[in-house]
Amino acid sequence: MLKRADATGSYGEHERAMVEYRRAGEERAFALGNRGPIRYNADGTLADEIVDAYWEHGFYVFEDVIATEELADIERDVVEILERAPTEPNGTTDRRGRPALAADGKGGGMAMVRPLKDPIGGTAHNNGRHPAKMIEPPTPDDAPEWILQVVGGSLQFSDAALRLYAHPDLLRVAEAFNGADFSPFNEVIWIKQPGLGGSVAWHQDGTTHWDTPKFHRGSHGFNFMAQLYGCTSANGLWVVPGSHLERADIRSWCEDAGSDRLPDAVPMLCKPGDVGITNRQAVHGSFANTSDEWRVTINFGFHPRASVVGARGNGIHARGSEKIIYDEARVQERSKVLGYAIEARRQRFPDETPYDYAPQAGESFGWDDAVRASLRGYNNLDLGI
Repeated sequence: MLKRADATGSYGEHERAMVEYRRAGEERAFALGNRGPIRYNADGTLADEIVDAYWEHGFYVFEDVIATEELADIERDVVEILERAPTEPNGTTDRRGRPALAADGKGGGMAMVRPLKDPIGGTAHNNGRHPAKMIEPPTPDDAPEWILQVVGGSLQFSDAALRLYAHPDLLRVAEAFNGADFSPFNEVIWIKQPGLGGSVAWHQDGTTHWDTPKFHRGSHGFNFMAQLYGCTSANGLWVVPGSHLERADIRSWCEDAGSDRLPDAVPMLCKPGDVGITNRQAVHGSFANTSDEWRVTINFGFHPRASVVGARGNGIHARGSEKIIYDEARVQERSKVLGYAIEARRQRFPDETPYDYAPQAGESFGWDDAVRASLRGYNNLDLGI
């Protein structure tokens, strides 16, 4: 396991208040009944009780999805990414003076944050969808100035993340909620370092379809969140159950609560190898990681194709996309990475039955060093709505 970063100091009144908040949230989370292994009906469709619980609460925890061998692959890649990360925003070298990962500008990105801070809450960033700032605990005296928190376009930096992207059971879940012609979205790795990881202010991801005829309970798709080490109420995502059905007034919610501790929110509690799924319309966020435990989340999402084709990009997940109307050709081009991922997974796990992605029926994909190199910059075609 990754070693804990050095961090000392008192986190004061906020941390004391969080102790009871976490305890109560954990009780509410386990009472929801929205967790368990991926299961299927007799006809091979996703189990009805899973589907019902997801649509009721807006999220679900799939238990024991990723085997130990695959977790080890993921960990090796994450350690290497941390070793090769820049030491500051737009930095060109890692901590050993070598060229930093993605510093060549060809694709992907390393998002740095100041320890324990909330860089976007209460600002206009991300189309203003984070309207209230989170409480920021005091920064330890020996903390670095910047830490890596998000690895963008992660499939070009981690073969293990690419292979997980093609996990057949997860893709069957994607089909159950978004249809067999589901569309790719965006892939990142979230790294919440112990005693240092910053917060993410409460928000709803979707920005495009709230006030359109296309709006429905799943019109903005979902994110999978695969957990390398598991996640707790201290370092994990929190979700407001049932909040995916309409646009929320998050600023008023926080004002009514008198803090960033929304009273109805619950933590997404996972063991290593569990995979959460969260509706992108659900109100969610995470607090600064004042705990002693790492959270490493392999994050990737999918949309209903009907929500993407004909929609204008939201400008958040790919530069310049706010000027673009997504058409079928762009969706097909962006989907190629899934074809490569399915083949890469087949090579690594030859005894597993690969997922058959309907929009790529009749196409063939290879996986080798040349294909790997071609993925640089694939995320410039991300489909954000």
